[in-house]
Amino acid sequence: MSNFPKPFYRWRPHPWHGLSVGENPHEFVNCYIEITPFDLVKYEVEKETGYLKVDRPQRTSSRPPALYGFVPQTYCAERVGALMPEAKRGDHDPLDICIISERPISRGEVILDARIVGGLPMCDNEEADDKIIAIVKHDLLWDEARDLSDLPPVLVERLRHYFLTYKLVRGQENSVSIGEAYGRDHALKVLDASLADYVDHFGGS
Repeated sequence: MSNFPKPFYRWRPHPWHGLSVGENPHEFVNCYIEITPFDLVKYEVEKETGYLKVDRPQRTSSRPPALYGFVPQTYCAERVGALMPEAKRGDHDPLDICIISERPISRGEVILDARIVGGLPMCDNEEADDKIIAIVKHDLLWDEARDLSDLPPVLVERLRHYFLTYKLVRGQENSVSIGEAYGRDHALKVLDASLADYVDHFGGS
């Protein structure tokens, strides 16, 4: 009889496919962090290996205003794209999420639980690239926030500014646009669509 705890992995699980979305993602969703507010480099999980890879140094001096990562076992494809009128498809990546925390978290490659409160409808090259906004679980300052309207507008504006500029590359035209921010109800629709897109493309667990 094995004495290993459950769940136990002999090998490091892939953060996209091997981690859980959470027992009740409408209450708290599991998040994998790629970038912290201290990073001036764009890091991204390599899809083949699951390890964090340097994508590019950021062109501007703007720092991420929140933790940034993705929700495991999500995929932005047909269903996610259909929720954004100006998009023709999803971006074929896991669902991005920004997590607000009053206490600084300076390490990437960590997992945490967060409550979804809203999102930004970002469109990049006619692809839906939503940025879900959430609050870290048990945050002492923001724990009572339940919807985007519970956050200061300037905080949402900082997120908007960061994402409008973080893909600037020398010699290339900026193809990013961001519509009006949405609240929790629509954000949960985007989450559910990404979970269904994942099952369609990768199968269920």
